[in-house]
Amino acid sequence: MKNNSFLFSAKGICTAAFLSLNTIVYAQKAADISTISEKTLNTILEKNRAYYTQGKVADYIPELGKMDAKAIAFSVVDKNGKIFNTGDVSKKFTMQSISKIISLMVAVNEKGEAHVFDKMGYFGSDKPFNHFSNLETTGKPLNPMMNAGAILTTSLISGDGEKPFLKILDMVRYITKNQTIDYNKSVYESEKSTGHRNRGMFYIMKNSGLISGNEDQLDNYFKQCSIELTAEDLAKIGYFFANQCVRFDGDSTYKNADMAKLVESQMLTAGMYEFSGEYSRTVGLPSKSGVGGGITVSVPGKIGIGVFSPSLDQHGNSLAGYHMILDLAKQYGLSIF
Repeated sequence: MKNNSFLFSAKGICTAAFLSLNTIVYAQKAADISTISEKTLNTILEKNRAYYTQGKVADYIPELGKMDAKAIAFSVVDKNGKIFNTGDVSKKFTMQSISKIISLMVAVNEKGEAHVFDKMGYFGSDKPFNHFSNLETTGKPLNPMMNAGAILTTSLISGDGEKPFLKILDMVRYITKNQTIDYNKSVYESEKSTGHRNRGMFYIMKNSGLISGNEDQLDNYFKQCSIELTAEDLAKIGYFFANQCVRFDGDSTYKNADMAKLVESQMLTAGMYEFSGEYSRTVGLPSKSGVGGGITVSVPGKIGIGVFSPSLDQHGNSLAGYHMILDLAKQYGLSIF
């Protein structure tokens, strides 16, 4: 019996050592995040550039359909606030749904989380971003990342006329430290003239008492979606929420760990539309996409990532953008899981 006990113990020790060694070897496979460079980003970009041929530029908003499908950009802001860019980094595009994380922050800062989420849920969804979901049953949007929830979120920001929009724009300018950022008036007009589905959501919520104002509030939503920026700006936004709402240059005016957790959790739950569950499995990072072709990514406590490629998959997410993020996440072991 003693001999058998010894053998079992020896086997156990060997097995544990083997597993530990495997864990160490596996951990060593991921490159050190501090070695990220423009060369790294460019290699990943060129590998994934051709994915644009498998997608389609959004054209349900006519102005978006004018985007160059071949345009592509990749940006990272590292832990120290250093910026790395490659591709068409000067190319501007509209935020679209990425603006929803900014309006959520502004609304919660003003009204508090309890007030905002008393009117909507924290839920994910298997439905597209512009789906009415449970508006006609419970009357409440599923989350602030779908259009209905985002329209409601913006309506909760105080101020008459376009003041709520200006608060969102000012916050984008602050986070990116880029006062030249503005909204694209042509895209705004295009969204307003074709946004009947969003208008329907607005009036259902007005009918149920969630919204009390007029269409100025909906116009503010169309304007925030039309804010124009670059992949670098998106990387700065990703960095901001990854680092407790501290700006890439160290400015801590809005530092708030709880706010960052709220926004990042919504990004992870619903930021990639109905693809969010699969995206959490493959990439495993809080991210928010927009049909303008951008995706902003937060690597909690570490870096911010911004990508741009306007050719979209069936969910409305940038195809090449997704694959660039996936490759970077795998190469550096960035997944939070």
